Amino acid sequence: MQTTLIPYASIVGLAYLLGAVPFGMLVARMFDRNVDLRATGSGNIGATNVARTLGKGPGILTLLLDAAKGSAAVLAANAVAGPGDHFLPAAAGGAAFLGHVFPVYLGFRGGKGVATALGVVLALSPPAGGILVFLFAAVFAAARYVSLGSLVAAAGLMPAMLLLGEPRPFVSLSAGIGILVFWTHRENIARLLAGQERRFGR
Repeated sequence: MQTTLIPYASIVGLAYLLGAVPFGMLVARMFDRNVDLRATGSGNIGATNVARTLGKGPGILTLLLDAAKGSAAVLAANAVAGPGDHFLPAAAGGAAFLGHVFPVYLGFRGGKGVATALGVVLALSPPAGGILVFLFAAVFAAARYVSLGSLVAAAGLMPAMLLLGEPRPFVSLSAGIGILVFWTHRENIARLLAGQERRFGR
């Protein structure tokens, strides 16, 4: 590792601050200044609540921006990391993901992290990202539950990294992301088990 501890901390810190940018709220305000996502629908700042509140266009924009900040954090770290340094990109990606889930700008109450996690994974391992997109799309097409698709993709993340032979820091990060995605979806899991989860588009 050629990068010293101070640049490491700076890069990871900046990745967290980037991840903490609440694009869902910014997009919602751009389309309707009177909308407060935290007081609307599910109260979540992610793409699904934006789509249900303001339509598919704003929802897709939020999805892309939330994913982009995860990818940007990893790509910036890659540009600085020394040859063979897999830890810094993984740390930056993890920091961006944590920033979305626990954003300093919103009192550490953020989103569920799925879109940002996807951006991180796509930048770390495009094949693994492709597997996650396939898993989500297959489950969503069959059941129309965004939450269920997200959970299946999260459960498949670490196995996909292992199957592809990705570096250990990527595998460790994928395990942490998967666990935290299940934690952020704990209310969705309870509703799914009770048969009360809302399908997308209804």
